Amino acid sequence: MPLEITYEDFMAPSQVRALKEYCRQRAEAPASDARTHPVRDWAILHVALDTGLRVSEICALQIRDAILDGGHASLIVRDGKGGKKRGVKLGTALEGHLRDFVAWKQATGESIATDAPLFVSTRTGALTRTAVYRIFRTCADAVGIPERFSIHSCRHTYASMLYRASNFNLRLVQKQLGHRSIQTTQIYADVLDEDALVAVENLPQ
Repeated sequence: MPLEITYEDFMAPSQVRALKEYCRQRAEAPASDARTHPVRDWAILHVALDTGLRVSEICALQIRDAILDGGHASLIVRDGKGGKKRGVKLGTALEGHLRDFVAWKQATGESIATDAPLFVSTRTGALTRTAVYRIFRTCADAVGIPERFSIHSCRHTYASMLYRASNFNLRLVQKQLGHRSIQTTQIYADVLDEDALVAVENLPQ
């Protein structure tokens, strides 16, 4: 089925900022509950918001997939939708965060072997998609983000922000998201049509 999205699928920039700030502060605060993992949760949501990776792709990341050598920073998705491999470019903020996160993993005794998971669950070992959905919703609830948004909304939001930030470069968005067809990516251009926004503003008052 074709992808169907509208403006209600995108978080506003203010919501993204609020979510990031909450997660950052929570990660920096002393841990008060051994069952929570705020440092890991912030890293997961930062990846979701700044790369648009699918939840399954986030769960599958290994240490070797984080290429953090300045100038070429990226995450390698080895088995994306349709079995495709791709590299997703990282901004400097996320690159630095992930470098600190890997150092934190090592300091806390988590494995940083090349084939070790980047994100782990202390209870089950492998991080599940359900766990990532729960992490997003817990943090989103804390800053008042409506229930209609889920972790997958981070992908749509990233796509919309990247489309605008790249001066409407649809091919770039396609590559970062790992869409097989440009027609799938085109839906973002249709929803975020700047000409339509200008046109409705110019309607007779």
